[in-house]
Amino acid sequence: MHATTRSLPTVLAAAALTVVLAGCGASGDGSGGTSADSVTAGALPAAPKDNALAAMVPASVASDGRLVFGTDASYPPNEFTAQDGTTIIGMDVDLGTAVAQKLGLTPEFQNSAFSGIIPGIEGARYELGISSFTINDERVQTVDMVSYFSAGTSLAVKAGNPDGITADNLCGRGVGVQAGTVQVDDIAARSKACTDAGKAAIQVTELQQQTDVTLALTSNRIAAMLADSPVASYAVTTTSGAVEVIGEPWDTAPYGIILGKNQGQFARAVQGALQSLIADGTYKTILEKWNVSNGAIPTSEISS
Repeated sequence: MHATTRSLPTVLAAAALTVVLAGCGASGDGSGGTSADSVTAGALPAAPKDNALAAMVPASVASDGRLVFGTDASYPPNEFTAQDGTTIIGMDVDLGTAVAQKLGLTPEFQNSAFSGIIPGIEGARYELGISSFTINDERVQTVDMVSYFSAGTSLAVKAGNPDGITADNLCGRGVGVQAGTVQVDDIAARSKACTDAGKAAIQVTELQQQTDVTLALTSNRIAAMLADSPVASYAVTTTSGAVEVIGEPWDTAPYGIILGKNQGQFARAVQGALQSLIADGTYKTILEKWNVSNGAIPTSEISS
């Protein structure tokens, strides 16, 4: 799976839209495709509270009974809005909900521009961030991160791959990526390699939301897209097979839940909650629900 995911924020966010998590239901991905049949309606069973872990949560977080997450709900199947256009759902949302329940708190997910989540953590707008953030040294200088999934970059094209596209022959082609992701850096490096070799540069289309990138592909405005491996795989389902993933993911690395530094045992509480969910099977159930089991990790770890 992949080491790339969304990259370090570079600009401040627009004002966040607060959305309190409702029960998961049938969902759409905003790409013009259909909902995944494998994603069933109805909330998962609540994870039981772990009193020892709950006691590690700082009073400043636990006092109001809520655990507030910042997330960019435009990245199916990890985090996106349901067909009602309001309810935030996805693999990350289910995992964040279960972590909150383990800590005896009620989850609340606030929709934010991706680039605003880390600044929102630093400014105490959010208590945790869960939005397909790859753990890397640059981020860990600013925030602590608790691993929960493994993903890589995938290449997706139109079904049947009529142009015979591979990761090695993108020169001169139109390729889409989501702004603020590591795929931006990946495609820039590939384009430079093209021009250094005397070939045409890659024609990069950089859009604010991944759903817009997928739509650009299915509407023939680009020839290919780079995205996190679970996102690319989910696009195949939600476009009714109009999209195809080519080859294997590269640059595999873990996703991490983000929290501010110097918060006592808070990181240990989050890590302990995730490890408990792995041990009791809840983690496996959530990943299977979203068809992303190949990104499962055996052990959650803290990077600080």
